[in-house]
Amino acid sequence: MNDIKLPPFLKPGDKIGIVAPASVIKYEDVLPGIALFKKWGLEVVEGSTLKSSFHQFSAPDHIRLADMQEMLDDPSIKAVIAARGGYGCSRIVDSLNFDQFIKSPKWIIGFSDLTVLLSQLYNLGYASLHAPMAKSITTDGAENAAESLRQILFGEMPSYSFPAHDFNRPGIAQAELVGGNLCLVAHLIGSATEIDTDGKILFIEDINEYLYNLDRMMIQLKRAGKLSNLAGLIIGQFTDMKDNKHPTFGKDSYEIIQEHVQEFDYPVCYNFPVGHVGDNRAMGIGMNASLNIGNELVEFSFSVAVPAI
Repeated sequence: MNDIKLPPFLKPGDKIGIVAPASVIKYEDVLPGIALFKKWGLEVVEGSTLKSSFHQFSAPDHIRLADMQEMLDDPSIKAVIAARGGYGCSRIVDSLNFDQFIKSPKWIIGFSDLTVLLSQLYNLGYASLHAPMAKSITTDGAENAAESLRQILFGEMPSYSFPAHDFNRPGIAQAELVGGNLCLVAHLIGSATEIDTDGKILFIEDINEYLYNLDRMMIQLKRAGKLSNLAGLIIGQFTDMKDNKHPTFGKDSYEIIQEHVQEFDYPVCYNFPVGHVGDNRAMGIGMNASLNIGNELVEFSFSVAVPAI
């Protein structure tokens, strides 16, 4: 396993930053999330990108870059939570400077397009959180997901359990957790932000993709060796998936994934509560995790850990 470092856990009174490093956000959409973070006892610092727009982006690349860089460099800010995902992190990730972050690490939180930044942090040797963002953390059904984020941020290690799916392959895995949005995991292959999945528990989720493209992305992961040597595989939520009008692709999301992983013998679970849904549980990228897939129940937990910084 890599020597992954955990940023310091939060305590009441700490400052957190909120930025929009990708798509444009309506400021009023993050206000309920800001209120929740304040209820947790945190002081919220708002980035300039919460109130700007530039076509589909929250701001031009250099402004989004500067906003994120300022949050990374400020040692008084103990966590940075994305307002939303969308698209745009790939356009700025290679220009971000992590020198000050390494001197004063902090939790970076988000999902979807934020998979790019979380993967970059993992490759630098730091844990981060694939978890609800400011826009989504107060949506319907997000109560458990919000609480899971709060627990990890404040040093409490949550555990998740839910009924087994018919496609599950039972077994136990204990390893580092990596992954995120499938489209982004595939997109990163061949780049400096590519994820090393060997010996890891990989989780994937996605939204609004054509089924044939899901098939293509699974083939890409397999051809790149990303599925060959896993300790375990977690299949999250694949929501609002699209099919051809005629003829149809012939399989649904889970059937497509099952086809591509059937040749391997590691544990696999489906219908995990992670993805573009209200119940999007916090997943600690780079953290040691335990996955126990039984015939009736799936149990998942993080090892109790003390920050190495």
